Amino acid sequence: MTSHAPVVLSGYGPVGRAYADRLLTASADSPLRLAAVRTSAAERTAPRLSPGPLPPLAETLERTGAVVLAQAVPSSPAVREQAAADALLALRRGVHVVSATKSHLLSHWAELGRAAAEGGALIRISGATGAALPAADTARTGVRGLGCRTLRACPTGTATFVLDRLAAGDPFPAAVAEARRRGIAEADPSADLSGADAATKARLLAALLWGWDAAAVRTDLDGAGIDDGTAERARAAAARGHRLRAVATASAGEPLLVRVRLEETEPGDPLHALLGPEKAVVYGCEAGDIAVSGGASSPLGAALAMVKDTLDVAVPRGFGFGIS
Repeated sequence: MTSHAPVVLSGYGPVGRAYADRLLTASADSPLRLAAVRTSAAERTAPRLSPGPLPPLAETLERTGAVVLAQAVPSSPAVREQAAADALLALRRGVHVVSATKSHLLSHWAELGRAAAEGGALIRISGATGAALPAADTARTGVRGLGCRTLRACPTGTATFVLDRLAAGDPFPAAVAEARRRGIAEADPSADLSGADAATKARLLAALLWGWDAAAVRTDLDGAGIDDGTAERARAAAARGHRLRAVATASAGEPLLVRVRLEETEPGDPLHALLGPEKAVVYGCEAGDIAVSGGASSPLGAALAMVKDTLDVAVPRGFGFGIS
């Protein structure tokens, strides 16, 4: 480790820019240093980020002495193989990977784990499982040994926001447009509104929680979609003092299966208490339910989750006396 751990960032969209800005504007005594930003066609060298030719990733990692590869490329099939190849290369070289990109985590989960073990590196995926919400940390270590058997989650802020707008009387197109205007929804929110994004995040959380291979997890989205026909259900639930939520569930008793359903939630349920684009995950443990909630959807939230993960893997922790 170095006092200023060099970081190479892949991807310079809204999340990548927010992450880069955070590292570039950090104080001089920050333990992290942004060394380079890679896009599909160019490489930008910090601190000015002027674009230049794109060298092979191995060359960039070697030249910068990178400790962390941060991935913020789109979670799309088109870039999945390249994202996987980059992560595997970094991990095998002993470079930690912090990812807000989901696609290659789903398709290459076991291979990424083997590469991390081979290189003695770590992978952190908070930005891919709930942005600023510490859902991944809780699944990975926070409930370990507590006999967690079930998972219930509203991990997609867009779905929660749109459902609440529908309950308040907004037409479906207006609710989606408002989510886009506020920067909550992506330009194409279909994955959020179909239940696919909630299923993806639940697959990753269940893999961390129970050691499942995320690539092998099946999804059932029957009845999960939010559309014009959902408005009446949302208003009817609100009239009963309930709130309609897109809820992803998984159980240790049903291995390798994640379901997403539209569910009426009642007061007292952590999923009922969500406001606007907030998220929540409830871990059902022998010690009782353990819930994490908050962390509204935004590029900044995902970027801050990446910063947290980067500090986690790159900077030694502890107060002394062996406490960390």
